[in-house]
Amino acid sequence: MNLFLDSFWRAVAYCMRPRVIALSFFPLLLMVALALGLGYLYWDSALDFVRRALEASSVANSVWAWLQSVGAGSLKMVLTPLIVIFAVTPVIVMLSLLTVAVLMTPALTLLVAERRFPQLERKRGGSMLASVLWSLGSTLLALIAMLISVPLWLVPPLILVLPPLIWGWLTYRVMAFDALAEHASKEERHEIFRRHRSWLLAMGVFCGLIGAAPSLLWASGALFAAAFVILVPMAIWIYMLVFALSSLWFAHYCLAALQTLRAEQAAAVSAASGDPAAAIDVQAITLSDDTNNGLQLPR
Repeated sequence: MNLFLDSFWRAVAYCMRPRVIALSFFPLLLMVALALGLGYLYWDSALDFVRRALEASSVANSVWAWLQSVGAGSLKMVLTPLIVIFAVTPVIVMLSLLTVAVLMTPALTLLVAERRFPQLERKRGGSMLASVLWSLGSTLLALIAMLISVPLWLVPPLILVLPPLIWGWLTYRVMAFDALAEHASKEERHEIFRRHRSWLLAMGVFCGLIGAAPSLLWASGALFAAAFVILVPMAIWIYMLVFALSSLWFAHYCLAALQTLRAEQAAAVSAASGDPAAAIDVQAITLSDDTNNGLQLPR
């Protein structure tokens, strides 16, 4: 729990740095161009497809009749764009996560490593190709899980649980791998995943819940068409900042866990060799402040 909270507040502080904010703009421009381009090409056709599907559904027609009877028939005009938006949002979230993982996470992990762990040996247990394949494979599994779970979203509590849980699992898989790719060996990465899986998953789910908040802005773009061009980029930028926070949180957590693991291994070797003078204070290493200048909020 100490490592969980310590790494979180450090990540929040790092998010206020101009360098981190500046790093979020290039993925933002890329995702905004992609989202607006696809919306311009396919928005109307997507609305027509959903509208025809609803009109062909006897269940939907029964719902429309009931809405008309209670004086809420105007909701029919709002429901179609909302369905399209909620169907597209998980894809936007996952693409944003992949974009951040490729374009931001390595730079943010390097920032954390330079400031807090400059002496931590880099064993390079994960290459760029391995990171891309890991991210794509994890995303594919998350998309499959999302599609399979869609019928369960009709059960009111589950729609609030399943998407954040799936996004959280994906965030944990992608962010933790990238945070350890440069510094940990393959064996060390597996050991950290084994020891800290529950905490890493909790971090991913928490970030998934935070990442669901911009969906309110995304949905508002359908209700207020005049502001759509402003609200959608704003929502995507918030996604970027949330995933930047996630990257920094996982970097602080995973690199501190790696340092602790190596300290424990060194202490075990020292104990086995009978050299108490070489023992290492694992707790002091784990909770040490940033090297040289400490961690300070940007002025």
